[in-house]
Amino acid sequence: MEIWVNPACSKCRSAVHLLDEEGAEYTVRRYLDDPPSTDELRAVLDRLGLEPWDIARTQEAEAEELGLRAWPREPAERERWIGALAAHPRLIQRPIITADDGTASVARTEDAVRDALARRSSPSGS
Repeated sequence: MEIWVNPACSKCRSAVHLLDEEGAEYTVRRYLDDPPSTDELRAVLDRLGLEPWDIARTQEAEAEELGLRAWPREPAERERWIGALAAHPRLIQRPIITADDGTASVARTEDAVRDALARRSSPSGS
């Protein structure tokens, strides 16, 4: 299990706290310091079952500078969105947990974190 976090984000800190409370084994990725590549973003989007505009933080200053809110949200524009998220990782919604079963979730709530925990491998399967 991996969690993409921004340490300044309260929802990220809450998610990490809950993972710790539950004794989960996980890796922390500070995605602002170690931005995901376009290939990694495509893979996470596939695991999430979402499109890049679904995980874009359009209220950020960088989004405003790019005019992101006005970008079309359609398949032909998918790569443009992914490129923007890779180039400007602050635009990526957080935290994102990649679960051991191959799925992922935007874990902004305690329920979403618990759902990711429920999808981890059993201790005997790790």
